Amino acid sequence: MRFDPVPDGVYPRLIYPPYKSTQARGPSQAPLRLQAPVAAQPGPGFARALLRPFDADLTRQGSAEPLGEKIVVTGRVLDEDGRPVRDSLIEVWQCNAAGRYWHKKDQHAAPLDPNFFGLGKLLTDAAGRYRFITIKPGPYPWGNHDKAWRPAHIHFSLFGNVHAQRLVTQMYFPADPLFDFDPIFQGIPDAAARQRLVARFSMDETVGGEMLGYVFDIVLRGRAATPFGL
Repeated sequence: MRFDPVPDGVYPRLIYPPYKSTQARGPSQAPLRLQAPVAAQPGPGFARALLRPFDADLTRQGSAEPLGEKIVVTGRVLDEDGRPVRDSLIEVWQCNAAGRYWHKKDQHAAPLDPNFFGLGKLLTDAAGRYRFITIKPGPYPWGNHDKAWRPAHIHFSLFGNVHAQRLVTQMYFPADPLFDFDPIFQGIPDAAARQRLVARFSMDETVGGEMLGYVFDIVLRGRAATPFGL
């Protein structure tokens, strides 16, 4: 099995002055490449018993329907050769339609939705495909600079065979006017790589008059790799 290197510019800059907190927490020395352990028995490291009934439907975790635009997000997790990554554990988290997270540290002036917690998890199938239902998140202020607003996004965490094999990225929505002003998005040097973080609207995945569909494929390695470390 070959492992193509990820080209320079795909992953975000570890220290990017416009993204102010990276100057304090970014490493001052070059990273080291470590050899990851190889599983003795290939196959899934996570059982489907981990999943609860509504982990893949974030709109059904409360006692009533949450507020906001209901959407469905689907896609495939692939390796550098386009082969499916099966039984990969994916966690997602996001803010609500008003741009507020269900977390005690988020205290900005936007309402909480008592029926939306913004947390889900799922496993890819034999074709590497995943699918979940949620509410389209809103933008929110984050205090990095004057008029600092994050584009609407959903966080993704992907696990390999064990918890130590973890990659984190973000999915954005098409044609967001905040892209040009967001240091996190702009912290990825390669413009083409940045666009691989933007989901594609899909009428095929749209469900009648109920919810719009978006497709977000994730490539783990190689020249077409999805940017991670966001």
